[in-house]
Amino acid sequence: MKVAFLIHNIEAPSCRYRVLQYFPFLRQQGVEASVHLFKHKLVDKWKFYTTLGRYDLIFIQRKLFHPVDFWYIRRKAKKIVYDFDDAVMYRSAKSKNPHSFSRRVKFAYMMKRVDLIIAGNEFLKTKALSHNSSVVVIPTSIDLSRYSPKEDLYHEGPITIGWLGSRSSLRYLKSIMPVFENIFRKYPNVQFKIVCSEFLDCPHIPIIKKPWSWDEEGEDLKSFDIGVMPLSNDLWSQGKCGLKILQYFSVGIPAVCTPIGMNRDIVEDGVNGFWAMTPEDWEEKLSILIENPALRKQMGREGREKVLKGYSAQASGPRLLSVLKQVAEKNELGNQF
Repeated sequence: MKVAFLIHNIEAPSCRYRVLQYFPFLRQQGVEASVHLFKHKLVDKWKFYTTLGRYDLIFIQRKLFHPVDFWYIRRKAKKIVYDFDDAVMYRSAKSKNPHSFSRRVKFAYMMKRVDLIIAGNEFLKTKALSHNSSVVVIPTSIDLSRYSPKEDLYHEGPITIGWLGSRSSLRYLKSIMPVFENIFRKYPNVQFKIVCSEFLDCPHIPIIKKPWSWDEEGEDLKSFDIGVMPLSNDLWSQGKCGLKILQYFSVGIPAVCTPIGMNRDIVEDGVNGFWAMTPEDWEEKLSILIENPALRKQMGREGREKVLKGYSAQASGPRLLSVLKQVAEKNELGNQF
């Protein structure tokens, strides 16, 4: 089976965790998997589109094409799978109005014409089902072989509250910076660490700024004692798939999060982390974890177990392979998914 994976950036988390990490497994299983970046120039696009018939299946990750482009892609491709892990039919949370006519049109046009849709969570699945009955959920997953559990859970020195993510998500972190200021006044032995390509500044609290690196990501995560994932309560955030939390859990540290979208499914409040909606919630839950190293250890252990049971690449890889084979081999999908 020859599969062409169309992605927008090999460094983007969605591409790494929903496509590229599965390549070794897929190739071991006999899949001829190739990766292609989206083209921008008209001549490059049409030249590439004419090659799509060489593949048994085209896997499009996240991008919404203009209907004219996708009409031609549909004509040339034998089978098409669309995968998404964000609420791409809406504008991002930084926009005043989340609704976009052009996004809605592109999304509807494509969803009606693909052979299978892979959604990152149930919210996204619901949006896709309004246009196509062939939808499955495969959550964003973690390759646990890349991450070992944190060992120095009872270390001396500052307690580190950490956040790892992309610059587009820094606005969520910024929204709770006043909470961190209160925490630091209450616990001077606490420090904050941001792992990203860009950073926030706060003159009142110590912030460690560490540029993100694929090779150093595991060690950066293990330098945290508590991981945080704040979100805003909007349509875009409903489509988030909780990658940060899965990364925290993969090294055995607890998470405090806004219980929006997938966060509610991954974090079991009081079991492997805490939910926090208000500034008072955030301060209370962070204080509990700061004061209780044994609880941090217990919750971190529960978190890694959560990933192992339902969010590991080792479990999701075979699931992905199965649905790709079914799409490639069947003329009519029917209701098999």
